[in-house]
Amino acid sequence: MHRGIEIHDGIYWIGVNDYETNLFEGLWPLPKGVSYNAYMIIDEKVALVDTVKGSYFSQYLDRVKALLPEGKSIDYLVINHMEPDHSGAIKVLVEAYPRMKIVGNKKTIQFLEGFYGITKNTVTIEDGEVLSLGTHKLKFYLTPMVHWPETMMTYDLETGTLFSGDAFGGFGALNGGIFDNQVDLEYYEDEILRYFSNIVGRYSAMVQRAFKKLEGIDIKTIAATHGPIWRKNPEKIISLYDQWSKQEAEEGVVLVYGSMYGNTQRMMEAVAKGLCDEGVQKIRLHNIAKSHISFVIRDIWKFKGLIMGSCTYNTELFPPMKQLISAIENRMMKNRYVGVFGSYSWSGGALKELEEFASNNKGWNFIEPVIEAQHSPKEEELKKCKLLGTNMAKAIRKSL
Repeated sequence: MHRGIEIHDGIYWIGVNDYETNLFEGLWPLPKGVSYNAYMIIDEKVALVDTVKGSYFSQYLDRVKALLPEGKSIDYLVINHMEPDHSGAIKVLVEAYPRMKIVGNKKTIQFLEGFYGITKNTVTIEDGEVLSLGTHKLKFYLTPMVHWPETMMTYDLETGTLFSGDAFGGFGALNGGIFDNQVDLEYYEDEILRYFSNIVGRYSAMVQRAFKKLEGIDIKTIAATHGPIWRKNPEKIISLYDQWSKQEAEEGVVLVYGSMYGNTQRMMEAVAKGLCDEGVQKIRLHNIAKSHISFVIRDIWKFKGLIMGSCTYNTELFPPMKQLISAIENRMMKNRYVGVFGSYSWSGGALKELEEFASNNKGWNFIEPVIEAQHSPKEEELKKCKLLGTNMAKAIRKSL
């Protein structure tokens, strides 16, 4: 049997890696997989913290059995989050350990019945309540809408370990190492931001509310349900989450374009030249027909400037660009600088929708000029495109 990995005395990682799922939540690409992190605390009482996706129950149960001391059973299952990638093994786990008590808040218990029909052996806890396992004492912090209404965090008073649920987690399987000092943090930081911006970012205000609730807690280790465990430098991921949830963007520009036959692309290249000539080094370029929207959203969340250019398609905005606009609006992004340009052949439409998007977002700063080209862009229009890049560069530099 595969044993778990010790995090602290009596606390073990018993999660699994998923290299098979292509789309997380049926939406977000997983080019390097994802981990479902679950934990086990062995004390006078034995507690599990979260489970795994149902299809990985066998691996999960092997880890539980390999660690469980002879003569002991599972006393508690603490559920921080009921999304099925973490709760999918609960029903079978109850069959394996029928006397186990399931611990959660009021919303958790409602979801437990709704998803799995489980109503027995449940313990409903309140915000700030403490459950003693012996040496380890677990304190519960309700953090609703980070990112479901039942989400909560569990803090071990003995070791300073925060079992944070989906908060501080990200995409990417754990390839051998599970701790922040064992993995390629540059990669994981990008994937944590992609996770945050696409899934959690809409609820940034609730993330900040959770931070206030956790103020004064000595967090020595962050054990999320996805991605690496932050044991060496938990302050790093806390700082990033704080920055992202305050929507404090970095100097840089995301340039997104949609082009069918290369004319809008020529305009994009002129904009990029203006940015580069003005000294912008961090330019993230996306052909919206090729880049998956999750990577585009990640970059927009990270950088201060956004320039969007689109061809007209059947009198409307290019469909993938329309989807991107909807996604940006859904995530309620703030404090950005935006510029737009467009093209058409026989009927306009794209530019009008881009201008409406830019003007409807409160707190966004509009950068001129606005450029629209018919058929192929002329030299004067390309000069204006370059000027748009120049003006964007100056604006974001002045704002930081």
